[in-house]
Amino acid sequence: MEEKGLEQTNSYVADLSSIKEARERIHSVIHKTPVLSSEALNSMVGRKLLFKCECFQKGGAFKFRGASNAVFSLNDEEAAKGVVTHSSGNHAAALALAAKLRGIPAYIIIPKNAPKCKVQNVIRYGGQVIWSEPTMQSRERTAAEVLRETGAALIHPYNDGRIISGQGTISLELLEQFPQIDTIIVPISGGGLISGVSVAAKSINPAIRVFAAEPKGANDAALSKVAGSIVTLQETHTVADGLRASLGDLTWPIVRDLVDDIITVEDEEIVEAMRLCYEILKVAVEPSGAIGLAAVLSDSFQKNPAWKDCNHIGIILSGGNVDLGVLWESLLR
Repeated sequence: MEEKGLEQTNSYVADLSSIKEARERIHSVIHKTPVLSSEALNSMVGRKLLFKCECFQKGGAFKFRGASNAVFSLNDEEAAKGVVTHSSGNHAAALALAAKLRGIPAYIIIPKNAPKCKVQNVIRYGGQVIWSEPTMQSRERTAAEVLRETGAALIHPYNDGRIISGQGTISLELLEQFPQIDTIIVPISGGGLISGVSVAAKSINPAIRVFAAEPKGANDAALSKVAGSIVTLQETHTVADGLRASLGDLTWPIVRDLVDDIITVEDEEIVEAMRLCYEILKVAVEPSGAIGLAAVLSDSFQKNPAWKDCNHIGIILSGGNVDLGVLWESLLR
C-alpha cells in the first residue's frame, strides 16, 4: 500500500509511526476483522458500502485494539501494579480482557447505570468491578481513590495516545483490504476511534474523506466543530449509550483538523440502521455501531452535492455489545 503522506502543521499525540508500532505490538492478540458488503444496501444508497466489522473484534468492539496497545506498552514494573479505568461500556471490558491476557489486575470503575451486558463482559474477563455514581465527578473521584490505593496505571478510555494509536490500526487494515475506499464514516464520542482512524487514513491518502457520525441527542462534537473549541453538554439523550462522552484535549485537535464533517442523526434512524444490519448483513451491532450506516442513509448525506463523489465508503461497525432488553423496549415505544 503506497503511503502519500500527511502534511501536518500540528503535532498530534499519535502519528502513522505510533500506529504502525501499535500494530506490531498487538497483532498477535487482536482479530483482523473482516469487511462485508451488501448489494441490497449498495442499491439503497447508490454507492459501494464496505463495513469494517469491529463487532467481531475480541471483547465485541474496536476498544480492544487501544486497550491492548496501552496494556502491552507498560513495562513490567508498571504492569505488575495493574491498570485502572472508569468506563460504562466497551472500554471497561476491553481493558479487563487485555489485562487478563497480560496476567495483571484490572480495576474497573463502572457507574451504576451501565448496560448490564457490558458489566457482565467485565466480570467475564476477570475485571474487578468497583461501582460509582452515574456522574463523571463520581467516576473520576473513585478512580483517584483506587489509584492511590493500588498504584495502578490509569488507562483513559480515549484521551490517551496509546489508545488512539491502537484504534488507528483499523485504518491500516481497512485500506489494505480495500485501497479504493475514498470515504470513511466513523462513530464519534470522546474521539479516540476517529482520531486514530483519521491520522492513519490521511497519512496514507490525504485525499480520503473522514466523516463522523453522531446522535442529535449527543451532538457535542458537531457543536464543537462549529464553535472551534470543545463544547460539552449538560445532558445527552440517545439510545447510543457508547456515544455520550465529550471530546478530550488530545482528541479534539485531531477532530478539529482532520475530520471533514460531522453527520448527526436521530435515534429512530440509528434503530432503523440496526435493523438493516440484522436483517441484511446478518450482523448484530449495538446502536453506536450502526450509526455510520444511519449517517449514509440520512438525507443530509444523500442530498449533499459536495459528497456526490463519495463512491467507495468504509463504515466502521464499531461494536456489537447490545443490551437486547433496552433494544426491544426502544422498538416497542
